[in-house]
Amino acid sequence: MANSKTSLETLVALAKRRGFIFQGSEIYGGLAGTWDYGPYGVLLKNNIKQLWWQHFVTERENMYGLDTAILMNAKVWEASGHTGAGFADPLVEDKVTHMRYRADHLLEDNGVDDASSLAVPEMDAKIKELKIKSPAGNELTPVRQFNLMFPVRIGSTEDSTSIAYLRGETAQGMFVNFKNVLDSLHPKLPFGLAQIGKNFRNEITPKEFIFRVREFDIMELEYFVDPDTWEETFANLQKQSHAWFTRIGLAPADIHELDVPAADRAHYSKKTVDFEYKFPFGVKEIAGLAYRTDFDLKNHTEHSGTDLSYSDDTGKKFIPHVIEPTFGLDRHVLAVLAAAYEEEAAGEGDTRIVLHLKPELAPVKIAVSPLLRNKPELVKVAREVFTTLKKEFGAVAYDDNGNIGKRYRRQDEIGTPLCVVVDFDSLEDKSVTVRHRDTMQQSRVEITKLEDGLAGQLASF
Repeated sequence: MANSKTSLETLVALAKRRGFIFQGSEIYGGLAGTWDYGPYGVLLKNNIKQLWWQHFVTERENMYGLDTAILMNAKVWEASGHTGAGFADPLVEDKVTHMRYRADHLLEDNGVDDASSLAVPEMDAKIKELKIKSPAGNELTPVRQFNLMFPVRIGSTEDSTSIAYLRGETAQGMFVNFKNVLDSLHPKLPFGLAQIGKNFRNEITPKEFIFRVREFDIMELEYFVDPDTWEETFANLQKQSHAWFTRIGLAPADIHELDVPAADRAHYSKKTVDFEYKFPFGVKEIAGLAYRTDFDLKNHTEHSGTDLSYSDDTGKKFIPHVIEPTFGLDRHVLAVLAAAYEEEAAGEGDTRIVLHLKPELAPVKIAVSPLLRNKPELVKVAREVFTTLKKEFGAVAYDDNGNIGKRYRRQDEIGTPLCVVVDFDSLEDKSVTVRHRDTMQQSRVEITKLEDGLAGQLASF
């Protein structure tokens, strides 16, 4: 059952209204499957990235970061299998409008459960059996496989040597740099390589806001292990993944595991567990954990002629196996917004919208305001408080737009945990009002003790 707190349409409206996410190329009518992150959206996104890096890299041993190229030699993707049938979606086309659609999505929209598990001939037969037409009501072409890679041409010539690909996953950049890491750092197994970055897939029908898009960010690590120990490592990373979801505020009851059947697994996987979240539009994948065996390193060894094996302390030489946790960053942003969103009574028949974001993720942690913007004596103190807190907490905003009630409502929608207000009493008692986002309770705190007081309140969320 979908998250009942809100609808997708409500989140889209909030995201635009409060500067989280905008339609890509909006003033030109937009471009399907592309979205731009606004000032608060980019802060939320960066906070998720930084916390993920802390959780999976800096807090773990033997983890190393990479930032590999988006453009990659076509031979990389041939070796990995991404230019073949293993990295394709089932496509049908409207015979009149020539609009293209995912065959499995059309089947699911017409009541066929788990349509993605059907083979192409089975999908084709089912579409004919149910007499499914395009959304425009026209006949459809037979189902065929559509490769999701984005080919590009580089250089000044236009022949086979000029073809490259935008990466379809960050993983291959880590695999092709495996030997470079061994030669430069000499790590001991087990160890991991981590990366956060852009990926591109030519989705047939991008939909559901930032859930299914053509350009997206992945947070991913490749953990290299002795093949005899993969099950233990898999279980450990499975546990760490659940701890991660809790850490960013997703309720354990809203996270579901799907042990993916062999027929539905990616071409490189021997075992995959999908982590699914209860989004407003249904239970959908937010992350995955795959046992890629030695598929990638072995294939790149064969195709490149470069030895990508590892030698242990005994001199034993072998190709390590790989456990891969993968997390969709854009889907995380959407899940965090959905989980945090609430409309609640605010007294006297009033209703407020609030994002109950964890302080670690909130775009703004503290908002500082003078009670009245046209009183220089209040503004002076408020600016001094703001400057001091900015140095200590970083994510601090100065807000003097509208009356204090409107400021509170705006900061609630942004997800700001604490608001600090300088009023006329502040000029006498050298204290400020601190207002708590979730409880709406207010307290007086001495300015000289404000930093410690705010740190304590942030830690209590």
